[in-house]
Amino acid sequence: MTSPAPARRMWPLYAAGFTTAFGAHGIAANLGGFSADAVTSLLVLGGLLALYDGAEVLLKPVFGSLADRVGARPLLLGGLVAFAVASVVYVAADSPGWLWAARLGQGAAAAAFSPAASALVARLNPAGGHGRAFGSYGFWKSIGYTLGPLLGGVLVWVGGLRLLFAVLAVLGAAVACWAALAVPVVPPLPKTRQTVLDLVRRLTDRVFLAPTGALAAATAALSVGVGFLPVTGRAAGLDTIATGAAVSLLAACAAVVQPRAGRALDEGRITTRTGLAAGLAITAAGLAAAMLPGMAGVLAAAALIGAGTGLITPLGFAALAANTPQERLGQTMGAAELGRELGDAGGPLLVAVVASLATLAYGFGALAVLVAAGAAIAFTARRRP
Repeated sequence: MTSPAPARRMWPLYAAGFTTAFGAHGIAANLGGFSADAVTSLLVLGGLLALYDGAEVLLKPVFGSLADRVGARPLLLGGLVAFAVASVVYVAADSPGWLWAARLGQGAAAAAFSPAASALVARLNPAGGHGRAFGSYGFWKSIGYTLGPLLGGVLVWVGGLRLLFAVLAVLGAAVACWAALAVPVVPPLPKTRQTVLDLVRRLTDRVFLAPTGALAAATAALSVGVGFLPVTGRAAGLDTIATGAAVSLLAACAAVVQPRAGRALDEGRITTRTGLAAGLAITAAGLAAAMLPGMAGVLAAAALIGAGTGLITPLGFAALAANTPQERLGQTMGAAELGRELGDAGGPLLVAVVASLATLAYGFGALAVLVAAGAAIAFTARRRP
């Protein structure tokens, strides 16, 4: 593409990003409190939460490669339709066994349309507009993460878990219809033969590992902030309203920063390498701030983690798009999404393990050290001739 795609073609892709984020967090945040018949223990709750992410981890690289072969648009539409069908399964059956099937189906469907949407964002825009496009895409995903627990909780309070699944079914079907009407056909590009060794070399090259590692670190910090900052707040004597406001501040900062970071990249005011290094440094500072006691530490951590991850996300995806052959975009985006999912799971696990051995403050500190090390490596590489 030589000019940015019209907004009417991009909005369905932003809506797809919102759908996967809203579906993931909307249900996850409400499973434990409103479905006693289906969630009978913490072990069952953990399994249901892991089912969605596990399907994404296993299938995103597969569907990303398939998008390069058959085209990203069919994967986008098929995944959205499958998401709606999986949601209908629980609405119709309303039984604990079918809840597992519905969550597995939703995760597999998201694994199909999420990397396809990312690939289309890159294919429909020129390289000079990738920052702005991915900034807007990330903004709407952040809105989905923010509204998921809140709006999902309201829906479950009004009509139970079935109402939330029904809304997700309607949302998936509506976005699929919208995308079918507005998103143009983007045919797959001819590809040279790629061996397994070629794939390994490309996925272990620094131009892939650096932005993917930054995205994984950002996702790990975001997941830790959302999950553990409320624990820190409660330990400091804060009520649920205050801790909820802190998590909302984190999500809001991430949402606000992403479009601005993308525009700054496109206008040449920052580079991907400088921006990723700065984003990692800000994120590490936020995790360090979480070690401070009281409301000041919680708010400072939320603001800094949100700003840092908001800076990293659009720049990381723009860097991947700029350094990937167009015919391999789906494969690259699927592999990068896998890295983000591993960060999403690994960050909370690291903090929890360290906290169980010492205190939660040391858990935040351990992750802060790892993220700061990534920032130091990025700054050092930036200064090399």
